[in-house]
Amino acid sequence: MAEKLRVGIIGAGRWAASAHLPGYDRSPLAETVAICDRDLDLAKKRAAEFNIPHVYTDYQEMLAREDIDVVDVCTRGGPNDPHNHEVLAFAALEAGRHCLCEKPVAHDYKRTWEAHRLAESKNLKTKVGLTFRYAPAMQYMHEMIQEGFIGTPFIFNGYEQNSQFISPDEPLTKRDLIPPTDQKDIKVSSLEGYGAPIIDLSLWFMNSDLVSVVGLLKNFVPYRTDIDGTKVRTNIDDGDIYIGEYANGAMCSIQSSYVTVGGYPGLEARAYGSNGALICRLVDEFGVRQTLHKAKPDAVEFVPVEIPDRFFPPGYKPGEPWPSMFYANLVHNFMEEIVSGGDENQGNFAQSARVQHIINAVEQSHRERRWVDLAMDAV
Repeated sequence: MAEKLRVGIIGAGRWAASAHLPGYDRSPLAETVAICDRDLDLAKKRAAEFNIPHVYTDYQEMLAREDIDVVDVCTRGGPNDPHNHEVLAFAALEAGRHCLCEKPVAHDYKRTWEAHRLAESKNLKTKVGLTFRYAPAMQYMHEMIQEGFIGTPFIFNGYEQNSQFISPDEPLTKRDLIPPTDQKDIKVSSLEGYGAPIIDLSLWFMNSDLVSVVGLLKNFVPYRTDIDGTKVRTNIDDGDIYIGEYANGAMCSIQSSYVTVGGYPGLEARAYGSNGALICRLVDEFGVRQTLHKAKPDAVEFVPVEIPDRFFPPGYKPGEPWPSMFYANLVHNFMEEIVSGGDENQGNFAQSARVQHIINAVEQSHRERRWVDLAMDAV
């Protein structure tokens, strides 16, 4: 293996530019050597911005390179796109590359498990863009839970919400939020797009799988203005909520939404147990990106927790925007896991499969108006 892991990225859009590519630039263990996008001009633009020597429009041509160690799938392709996450992730693994993939890897959780098993069979590491587990405050919260601060876990409350799409004038160009005209029932959107990171955190912090869920999906803004100025029926879940029971006896409530007033990214995790409680907020308010508070049974007032420097990414500077801060941690963590060669591999495809399993079950619960058991033998 080269002195640095050589990375090829598929997708040159906004998120690649604001999070993925800066993350590789900051990690001393990575070097981005190739970028691929069907839009050649966009790929060339990113290559110039981040000093990437090789540009492609065909991902298979890029995968044919023998000097790439890691493939990053950062596209927006939907389930009907021939170049969606699922297709690209499987292609990267088949080519023998470690793979970072934006969520979801696949819309059917069983396919994500298949991708995980393929990676295992080839001794490859995987990572999913579950960005918020890599916030320094969330990383420290997890460590505190592991060390016993809350004691036996009782309850997790999770929220991922903001007002990004509260206006009916949005989305103007975000076609992925406009279902086909023959869509007769609500299409899953917020639950999968915004809910996945808080579902991930709920499993991570409670250290247990969910065994049963009941949920509700709602469409609060039914019509939006399309790019041509016309009103378009947008039958998506722009708000959703579910409650669930864990195998260890704990329980949770999870809410995600595009249309609840609040600052981006609008994420909050609350963990309560027999010996204490922790609350972490990732909300960009007045220049503060993250806060962590703690309380004990004999001192129920929540007090601020200082986050140790070791949880911040390479090159961190106070006041840094959250996308680059959190994603720099994600990227560098993945590079460290690969270089170490050990078993550590947090936020991998197996974790993404667990998250997607819950998303699929909550959707089923909504459609059938009942509790749904998550059959763990299916995984």
